[in-house]
Amino acid sequence: MRRPDQQTTTRPTPDPAPGAGSGADATADTAPDKAAGEQGHPSGDLTTEAVLAPYLRGQAADFLRSLRLHHEHSSPAESGGHDAAAATRALRRAARRISGSLHTFRAALDPHWADQLRAELAWLSGVLAREHAYAGRLTRLVEALHQLSGPALPAARGARAAGEAAASDAQGRAALGVGAARAGALLERRLTLARTRSHSAALQALGSSRFHAVADAVALLASDVPLAPGTTSRTPEALLEPAERAEQRLLAAVAALPPADSEPYNEAQDAAWHQARLLLRLHRYAHEVVLGAAAPALASCGHALDLHRDAAEAAAAAAAAARTPRIAPATAYALGVLHADQRHEVEAARAVFRGTWPYATALTAP
Repeated sequence: MRRPDQQTTTRPTPDPAPGAGSGADATADTAPDKAAGEQGHPSGDLTTEAVLAPYLRGQAADFLRSLRLHHEHSSPAESGGHDAAAATRALRRAARRISGSLHTFRAALDPHWADQLRAELAWLSGVLAREHAYAGRLTRLVEALHQLSGPALPAARGARAAGEAAASDAQGRAALGVGAARAGALLERRLTLARTRSHSAALQALGSSRFHAVADAVALLASDVPLAPGTTSRTPEALLEPAERAEQRLLAAVAALPPADSEPYNEAQDAAWHQARLLLRLHRYAHEVVLGAAAPALASCGHALDLHRDAAEAAAAAAAAARTPRIAPATAYALGVLHADQRHEVEAARAVFRGTWPYATALTAP
């Protein structure tokens, strides 16, 4: 596949010749939030002991720090929930990076330990993510309903066709407004209940013996990384090959995505896009391990796939609410319009992804 000028592969570039670091190419791949010493690793130092182990220890330390902050801001004496939510997001972020690295670089680690800890971290991240997902979904759907049922724009003077179109639009908005309030109330009841249950499940999980076992395992990881036998003497290929396999899986998944001219409302295609999002995340984490920084060329792609996931799940929530027994026809109509609006958002996110994806030939494969 043709690669762009910017580097997105996880294989580091050779060290520059003396005096060659002052050009624009020397800083093209530098993450803006990284210190000069954290931007990459010389290819000869890419051993598990020198690169992967410190990365995992650092993420484990972030996990424990976020857990401490979560306990502090979740106590009855603390009145603000924003700090607790931020600590929860940081806890999930560290858990995802540890879990993803254990998956990609499993061959360089104790496989039994890596599989067990990865499964437990995936469980924890999933439990903690649900409350935030339901809250974001409700906000997204209520805002979309408000925009869809808002007042029509005034038509230009003297334009009969524009006036007729405006009148038709106003009539449609009026019909939509009849059921929009009830649709919003129905969504709020359903998603608030789901969020409350998810919050209770998260609190229960954080107080369970299962979570304490995970926290103990991460605390041990912060000081000791169980490596596979003979890892310390391995060549850099022990890290480069798994990272490149993660990249190739991502490229293959993107190449297999449905083309742009496929049926726009085929929700069965969402699974392939969600899989591409997960593989992109694994590639980003592998990039962080090997090169010491995130891949800047894929930041917009990842954001587009996040928006795609949010819109697809919001559309599914609207469709599920429309299947509620004995709701008024106007309410069902409003939910149907909302579902269609979110499916259009899905298509818009796919278009943004295609426009920002740096591997152009991957999107033109048959």
